[in-house]
Amino acid sequence: MAANLLAEVVIIVAATVAIWKGSDWLESSSERLATHYGLPEVVQGAIIVAVGSSFPEVATVVVAALGGSMPLGVGAIVGSAIFNILVIPAVAGVATDDELESSRTLVYKEAQFYMLAVSVLLITMALAVIYYPSEATLTGVITRPLAAIPLALYGLYVFIQYQDTADHNPGADWTTGISVGRQWLFLLLGLAVILVAVENLVHAVGVIGRAAGVQEFLLGVTILAAATSLPDTLVSVRAARDDRAVTSLANVLGSNTFDLLVAIPLGVLIAGAWTVDFAMAVPMFGVLTGATILLFTVLRTDLVLSELESYALLGAYAVFVAWIIVETAGWIGGVLPT
Repeated sequence: MAANLLAEVVIIVAATVAIWKGSDWLESSSERLATHYGLPEVVQGAIIVAVGSSFPEVATVVVAALGGSMPLGVGAIVGSAIFNILVIPAVAGVATDDELESSRTLVYKEAQFYMLAVSVLLITMALAVIYYPSEATLTGVITRPLAAIPLALYGLYVFIQYQDTADHNPGADWTTGISVGRQWLFLLLGLAVILVAVENLVHAVGVIGRAAGVQEFLLGVTILAAATSLPDTLVSVRAARDDRAVTSLANVLGSNTFDLLVAIPLGVLIAGAWTVDFAMAVPMFGVLTGATILLFTVLRTDLVLSELESYALLGAYAVFVAWIIVETAGWIGGVLPT
């Protein structure tokens, strides 16, 4: 048994490395294509780069839904969103010599729409509990029609970004030096590598979870979330070091918006339905909301993220992980249901 679990751990590490490499190809090609097509900086970070870096999370939900482990995939999305909000801006802020600059557009447009994404997904779960209750307490079934609600909101988000793109003037020499065909090839290659790696990652995490007796949702919130968020981290750090702080931060918010409004509904569309445990979802979304408020507060102070504020975000994530560990181990009274 121990040897088998060790083999699964090795698979998790190898799959994480493969996801990182595939995401590097995917993100760099997405970014270059966005530059080639003359998209503004905020749209590059919030749509193109964010969707590219979110593909591991999307693949996780799809693989989990097809394998009948939807809670594992949803847990990965929620945990990844918390990781993205607290860890990625903090790491990007610490990795750069100067303070990470924000902007009013980022804080007021991207941030507010992201909060709408959190609210709409939570409302969708509440509607499932109210109108499609299951036999268990505080659980409900998210059907395909309900999944269309967050998808429709993402459609509005894309429309708003399109309006910004239509008003943007990229300049006369924005296509110089970019091989479009080569970038599309690397994009497709990155997608293929990520799909294969995520399939092995989800299987390995599921095996370890069953052996340890840990709920799939909690495994997704911790292990899968960290593994699939690595590409987002690298993208934001690289953008911050290249003095593109707005792209770095917009990638975080855009990636989370995409994950919540598209990835989870996509899993529901594939699986047909998903039984949501509202008692499990509300505490996690409460943490996500609190983390989001903390990030928006530190970004709004002088429109920069200082090194001290970066360490505060990392400390908040450490507290979250510690809470999950002690809850799972049963060392404290449960906020999360058992």
